[in-house]
Amino acid sequence: MSTNDFPERAGTVIIGAGIVGSSLAGELAERGRDDILLIDKGPLSDPGGSTGHASNFIFPVEHSKDMTQLTSDSRDIYREFDTFENSGGIEVARTEERMAELKRRVVSAKSFGEEAELLTPEEVEELVPYVNTDLIKGGFYSKGAGTCDPLRAGELYRQQAKDAGALTTAGNTEVTDLRVENGDIKAVETDRGTVEADEVVIAAGLWSPKIADMAGVDIPLTPAVHQMVSVGPIDRFEDGEGEINYPVIRDMDSQMYERQHGNDIEVGSYEHRPILWDVEDVPSIEESPLSPTQPPLTEDAFEQSMEHALEIIPDVLDDPGAGIRHSIDGLLSVTPDGHPLLGPIPEVDGLWSCAAIWIKEAPAIAREVSKWMTEGHPDIDIVAHDHVARFDEYGETKEFVKSRAHEGYQKIYGIVHPREQWQSTRPLRTSAFYNRQEDLDAEFFEAGGWERPRWYESNADLVEEYADEIEDLRRPNEWDNRWWSEIILGEHLHMRDNVGMIGDTGFGIFDIVGSDAMENMQNLCVAEMDVDVGESAYTPVLAPNAGFVSDLTVARLGQNHYRVITGGAHAGQDKTWFGNHLDGDAELIGRSAELCTLGVWGPNAQELMNDLAEEEMSTDTFNFADMKEVTIGPVKAQAFRISYVGEYGWELYAPMDQGQKLWDTIYEAGQEYDIRPVGTGVYGETGRMEKSYRLMGAELEIDYNPAEAGLDFHGVKDADFIGKEAYAEAVEGENAATLCTLSVTDHAPDGGEPRFMTGGEPVLDQDGEVLIDEEGRRSYVTSAGTGPSVGKHLLLAYLPQEYATEGEELQVEYFGQHYPVEVEVVGHGGVFDPQGDRLFRNEY
Repeated sequence: MSTNDFPERAGTVIIGAGIVGSSLAGELAERGRDDILLIDKGPLSDPGGSTGHASNFIFPVEHSKDMTQLTSDSRDIYREFDTFENSGGIEVARTEERMAELKRRVVSAKSFGEEAELLTPEEVEELVPYVNTDLIKGGFYSKGAGTCDPLRAGELYRQQAKDAGALTTAGNTEVTDLRVENGDIKAVETDRGTVEADEVVIAAGLWSPKIADMAGVDIPLTPAVHQMVSVGPIDRFEDGEGEINYPVIRDMDSQMYERQHGNDIEVGSYEHRPILWDVEDVPSIEESPLSPTQPPLTEDAFEQSMEHALEIIPDVLDDPGAGIRHSIDGLLSVTPDGHPLLGPIPEVDGLWSCAAIWIKEAPAIAREVSKWMTEGHPDIDIVAHDHVARFDEYGETKEFVKSRAHEGYQKIYGIVHPREQWQSTRPLRTSAFYNRQEDLDAEFFEAGGWERPRWYESNADLVEEYADEIEDLRRPNEWDNRWWSEIILGEHLHMRDNVGMIGDTGFGIFDIVGSDAMENMQNLCVAEMDVDVGESAYTPVLAPNAGFVSDLTVARLGQNHYRVITGGAHAGQDKTWFGNHLDGDAELIGRSAELCTLGVWGPNAQELMNDLAEEEMSTDTFNFADMKEVTIGPVKAQAFRISYVGEYGWELYAPMDQGQKLWDTIYEAGQEYDIRPVGTGVYGETGRMEKSYRLMGAELEIDYNPAEAGLDFHGVKDADFIGKEAYAEAVEGENAATLCTLSVTDHAPDGGEPRFMTGGEPVLDQDGEVLIDEEGRRSYVTSAGTGPSVGKHLLLAYLPQEYATEGEELQVEYFGQHYPVEVEVVGHGGVFDPQGDRLFRNEY
C-alpha cells in the first residue's frame, strides 16, 4: 500500500518512526506480524525526534548484564545493516576516584563479555593524539565502541518490513486520540482518519506521555536537554577517510564527550544544570528552525562545558580555521530511574510502551519487545524495565517524574554505587511502622516506593557487643563500606541469639479470587496449587523457555482465594504478568497498601509469640509454611510460618491502620526476650546469603532455569503450566551450569587493605580466565554479602558443571585485583544451618 493511502484498519499500529519504532516494525515483521501501520507526525526520512540529532556513538559496557547485552546486540544489528563504524572509544579519568571507577568498568566488561582494557595517559595519546594527557590519570578503552547511523538503519528496517508485505507507513500524520473501549485499545485517530487496531505501540520518544494521556494512562518520562556543539572544519581531520578515524572520547569527570564527525568535532555535555521541559512546550515541526528536539543552545549553561572541552582537546578546538557550525539543546527522554519504559500497559489491553530508549540499545530492545509481543516473553530480561509495572501504585505524577529526572540526569556520567539510593521525593510510601522506626534512627532504603529500614543506628551498641565475631568482617575501604553499616552484622548476630523483628519486609501482596482461581494458579505456578486451605507453596513462575518471570510465595486462604506474596520492588511486574494471564472467573485484587508485614524470627520467637497470641503458636499448631489467623493483643493478623533468614518464626500480616499497634504490642512484650528491630540488611543480605536463598533479578532471571538454580524440588506436576515442557526438559537433563555458594578465602592476597566485593564481578579459573559454560554464559557474582554467623564473605554465582564441586578453588576479580574463593555449596542449601534445624525445630 502506498503512503498516500491511509488504511481503515491495521493489526498493529506503531506510533513513532524513529529508530525505536522503525526497528520494532522490522522485528515484528520478521516474527510474522503482517499488517503493521507505522505513524509519525514528521517526515519518515527524519521525523524530528532524538534519532535525528543524537551523536550516535555506542559504548557497550555498563554495570548491567542486560543493558550491556542489549547494546552489544544493537551494535551487531547496526553492523549487519552496514551502519556501524568500529572506531573504539576511550573514557578518560581526571581523578583517582574516576580511575577506580574505570577499573570497575573493566571488571564489568569481563563479566558481561566485552573487550576492554585500562590505558596509561601515554597509551591514550597514541590512540587520540589531540587529547591533553597532562590532565588525565588514564583511560578505559572499549574496543567494541563506535558510531552508528540510526536514520539509515531505520530506513532499512522499514524497507525490510515493506518488502515482506507487512508494513504501511504514514509520515506527516498526527495522532489526535486513542480510542479505548471497556479497557481494550480499539483505534487510533489521526488528522488523516481513524484506523482500527488490535494492538498499539507507543514509541514516540519524548512525546510518549502525551500520546499515553489520550488513552488515560501514564508513561512517566520527561524531556531533558543534552547540549551539543559542532566545531569545524578541523585541519587535523582533513586527510581522514570516512566519518570517524579516532576513538570517541568521553571526558567522564566533566560529564562530556568529544567525537570526530567528518571534518568537525562534536562536543556534548551532561555537565550543565538539568534543564527539563514539559512535553507540551516542545514546538511543532513548523515552529522549529531545525527540528522540535533541537531548540537553540542555552549558552550560559554551556560556558563551563566549553572551558572543559578546551582543556581536554585544546589542539583541536584552537584550530584557527574552525568555528561553531552547529549548536543545540538536544532533547532526550529521562525517566524516574534512568531505565527504558517497556511492555504492556496494564490498564489498557493491547496498548504497549516502547519509550525512553537510547540509540545505542534501540534495535535490540525492539527485537526483544517484538518477541514479548509475539511469543509472550523476551529472551533478554527486559521485563525488569516493564514501564508501568515497576511504578505500580506510585511514581507517575509530574512532580515525581521531574524530581527523579532532575536527580537522575546528574547520574548519567556519574559514579553510581550499586547500593546507592535515590534522594528526591522521599518519603513517599510509608508503612504503619514508619514513625516507630524513625524514632529508632532507622536508615531507610527504598523499594517499590516504600521506605524500608536497612539498619538502625539505635543498634550501634551491638557492634561493640559482637566485636570479636565481626572483627575480620569490617570493611575498611570506603567504597565497600558505602551505603552499608557494620551495625547490620550486629543486628544479624543478635537475631540469631535472641529475637529480631523486621517490618516492613518490602512485600507486594495481591489476591487472586474467583471460581477459576485454582485453575489459573495452577497454570501460572510451577508448584502444586491445589493444596489445603491454610497451606502455601514457594514457587517459581516461568516464561515459556523455563526462565524465571518471578519467584514468590502463594497461600491458599479459601477454596477460591489465593494470596500472592512477592518482593515489593517486583510487585508491579508480577501483578501485570498474573493479570495478563488470568482467564475465566478470576480477579486480581491489590493488597500491598492495605496490609503491613512484620517478621518475628529467632530462637526466642516462639516463646514471645506464645505469650502474646490468644492462640497457641508452636510447632504443634503451625506446620512450616502454614498461614493462620491469630489474635495479638487487639489486632487480628494472618500468621505465616515462613522465613527468609533461616530462623524459626512468622511473618505477620495485619491491616495497615492497625500496624502501629501491632508493632507496639510485640516490641513492648519483646523486651523480656531482648527483642531488637533489625533491618532489611539482615533480611535481604546477611540472613539470605548464609542460607543461599535466591533473589529474583539477581540469581533468578530469564537466562537460567529452575534446575540450574537448584529450585527443581517441586518436580513436574500433572497440571499444565506456562513453561512446563521446557522445565521438564531441564529437570530431566543435565545442567550446563549450577548456582553455587562461594566464600572469599583471602580479602587481601597481596597485603594492604582488605576488600569486600559487592556483586557483578567475574569468576575466574586459576589462570585468570573467565568461566564460560557450554551455552556461552559467563560466570559472575550474582549476589554478595557477609555471613556473620559463619565468619565469611559469601558470593552466589552460576558455575559451569566442571567447576561446580565443593572445595573447588577459583578467583574473583574486583577493581582489577584477583581474590581467591572456594565453592562452599553446590546447588540448593546454605552455608549456615544446612539441615534447617533452626528453621524447622526438628519437625522433619
